[in-house]
Amino acid sequence: MMLCWSFKMNLFWFFLLLFLYLGVFSFGSSNNVSSRPAVVNIGAIFTFDSTIGKVAKLAIEEAVKDVNSNFSVLHGTKLFVKMRNSNCSGFDGMVQALQFMETDIVAIIGPQSSVVAHIISHVANELQVPLLSFAATDPTLSSLQFPFFVRTTRSDLYQMSAVAQIVDHYGWKEVIAIFIDDDYGRNGMSALDDKLAERRCRISYKLGIPPGPGATRGDIMDLLVNVAQLESRVIVLHVNPDSGLMILSVAHYLQMMGDGFVWIATDWLSSLLDSALPLPSETMDTLQGVLVLRQHTPDSDRKRTFFSKWNKLTGGSLGLHSYGLYAYDSVWLVAHALDAFFNQGGIISFSNDSRIKSVEKGGSLHLEAMSIFDDGPLLLKNVLQSTFLGLTGPIKFDSERSLVLPAYDIINVLGTGFRRIGYWCNYSGLSTVPPEMLYSKPPNRSSANQQLYSVIWPGETLSKPRGWVFPNNGKQLRIGVPIRVSYLEFVSQVRGTDNMFKGFCIDVFIAAVNLLPYAVPYRFIPFGDGQKNPSYNELVYSVATGVFDAAVGDIAIVTNRTKIVDFSQPYAASGLVVVAPFKRLNSSAWAFLRPFTARMWVVTAASFLVIGIVVWILEHRINDEFRGPPKKQLITILWFSISTLFFAHMQHLSSPIKGIESLKNSDEPIGYQVGSFAEHYLSEELGISKSRLIPLGSPQAYAQALQLGPKKAGGVAAVVDERPYVEVFLSSQCKFRVIGQEFTKSGWGFAFPRDSPLAVDMSTALLQLSENGDLQRIYDKWLRQSSCTLESTELESDRLHLKSFWGLFLICGIACFIALFIYFLQILNKLRHADPTPCVSTSPGNSRSRQLRRFLSLIDEKKDPSNSGSKRKKIVRSFSDNDKDDKLGRNPEKKQTEMTNRSEINSNN
Repeated sequence: MMLCWSFKMNLFWFFLLLFLYLGVFSFGSSNNVSSRPAVVNIGAIFTFDSTIGKVAKLAIEEAVKDVNSNFSVLHGTKLFVKMRNSNCSGFDGMVQALQFMETDIVAIIGPQSSVVAHIISHVANELQVPLLSFAATDPTLSSLQFPFFVRTTRSDLYQMSAVAQIVDHYGWKEVIAIFIDDDYGRNGMSALDDKLAERRCRISYKLGIPPGPGATRGDIMDLLVNVAQLESRVIVLHVNPDSGLMILSVAHYLQMMGDGFVWIATDWLSSLLDSALPLPSETMDTLQGVLVLRQHTPDSDRKRTFFSKWNKLTGGSLGLHSYGLYAYDSVWLVAHALDAFFNQGGIISFSNDSRIKSVEKGGSLHLEAMSIFDDGPLLLKNVLQSTFLGLTGPIKFDSERSLVLPAYDIINVLGTGFRRIGYWCNYSGLSTVPPEMLYSKPPNRSSANQQLYSVIWPGETLSKPRGWVFPNNGKQLRIGVPIRVSYLEFVSQVRGTDNMFKGFCIDVFIAAVNLLPYAVPYRFIPFGDGQKNPSYNELVYSVATGVFDAAVGDIAIVTNRTKIVDFSQPYAASGLVVVAPFKRLNSSAWAFLRPFTARMWVVTAASFLVIGIVVWILEHRINDEFRGPPKKQLITILWFSISTLFFAHMQHLSSPIKGIESLKNSDEPIGYQVGSFAEHYLSEELGISKSRLIPLGSPQAYAQALQLGPKKAGGVAAVVDERPYVEVFLSSQCKFRVIGQEFTKSGWGFAFPRDSPLAVDMSTALLQLSENGDLQRIYDKWLRQSSCTLESTELESDRLHLKSFWGLFLICGIACFIALFIYFLQILNKLRHADPTPCVSTSPGNSRSRQLRRFLSLIDEKKDPSNSGSKRKKIVRSFSDNDKDDKLGRNPEKKQTEMTNRSEINSNN
């Protein structure tokens, strides 16, 4: 029945548009009015008895009164509004719009419904009458298709952006969308889908409700029973008040308004709460815990004054919602635009369309009465350029013909009313402060800045709902598990069974699942042929394509896999390493010589000896450890020089392979484990030819290929594999060792589809296993290693050469030279001041010999700890010796010497 009615309506509209667009414009008689008429007629189309219409009707009437009482707006011209009831019907709305076009209407306030707006916008375009809708929020009502449609409220594009950010803020990934199946509902959900996708969220299930009285309570119950069996518990409700209250009532009856559920209602519910509060208690019981969006209108003195006036008008029987405020401001917008229109010389004149006359001949629709508003484009231009401060805040249009600064209140229904938990604005996202306080600051959309107050969720709980459960449909999760043929300690199929597995990875998965706060029904599904290790890339791809719901096993977390699936927290560290044969070189008595080359040892020994001599020279005069007989001093020098050589353990392991770089640069064959990502990494990332890569299927194959070596058929120079496998291999194969360090860093995790909420919960469980020690106990159970793995598994890559240390030797040499140079300057200065000037010439040879002996005596002389008076003591001792010589008649130069020594005493004092 509904489809038949819709077909007839579309057929009627098709013929109407055909009539309007036939032929070319031919202007007949015209009806002109002076530029400043006494009265200007405007129209209004909406549903009088709807939640929005009841408030809008009174708001429009009050706006017209206020405009007409303010001479400064239209300067004596009065507005007169003609109202028509569309009854929420596209057909009725179209008829009412056509009737308006038979009169001298210059603008239409409305319509309220997006469905009606789609239809009459075609008429408004053709007859050039601006259409100012205060409630049609459908995002597809674009200015490109409908240039004479002006939205004086917020588009649902912004409302759905707010919903998507709320969903993302609480960490939910999937929602169920329930909507009215018309232009308003479908296009709103399309916008929500796009906004959720921007945040890697999605609508998992869409449920359309027939518009009008077509849906009964029984129909709603059948639909919600299906919803209750789905995985997501976050439900977005984008409907009208009548159907919305019925849906919430049925949901309450089905216990879908309890713990674990999340209900987010768009602004249809806030309009109902603002206009009809208090609602009956049985109705409020069905709304507890619901999150609701409401178009934000800033507080102002003018707004508070109008609210006070509204309460006096209605006696408190009818509340004022945001759509009523936008309806009021729409009238003022028309008034301001008309004032500018008249100031620019605009004239209200209408012309008949000859095309309509030609179509109407012989008909009974009386379409010839419709006329075109000649200066409609000028009035439209002034509407879009108008700027003023209304009850809803600044009224100004951006380049896309949308009102600037879109924002929403976020409210939480509780008790007999509601509380605001925050705001959303297109400028900076979620916040707990009004948006108008943020516009003066730089926009900050960081996750740390997105805040809301606490919410009382359905079920009267403060704990944030998880947002999903396992579907109550009896289905188990399909867990793909690789059938390994080697390293069975990690994963292996229980012999004689189809879907039973054991091993380290299996025990970790089961332990993590047991820690989840809910039951997870699952079954293991084998992956592979059992003849060789399967491709783990193919296993991960099977999860991405929906073949499996998850994958469990020794699955490395690598870049190309993270692009198509989500991984849990790593439960085992991993990374590629090089394994090769080795020789132990510490059995010789001269093993300590092997870390350095021979040349390096010679230069090192020489440098130590030079440094020892320098230290002896510097310390000899002040340090008793460096004094004594020459033999003792020589031993001290040698001991200081070479003692540091013998304090380290000198074991050295030798291997022809020095690391991954030397392996990469050679042309020798390299082994890898079948099914491992090592093949892809070696060939694609390191550029090693695939012809050099040899697949190996078991630890025994590793050992055999390594023992054969690269020169024999089937042999390899080294094996590249992940560390966990290598540790197991080396626990029983002590002839091989790891060469160098890990050259990749990764880990093992469980794979889930993208944005799976189970991945997050499993990660939390794995962290708990690690913290309580259970993960280590599982590791010890399956992967206990023998004693040979306790030895060092990393080989030194190179011996150390002289070129590695020449800079160090240079620095040491310069330091020694500077120290000796300063020291010798001090000795020479002391010698110059201490030597007496001879009065009797002596032979040059004796003089140089005497000076050398004096120089050496000063070097060997022990320095007095007290510097002051040291020279005085020496000179006094010299005087005493001279007196003795004088008494014996052996000092003919006494007088000259005495004068010299006194002069020196005076200079030193």
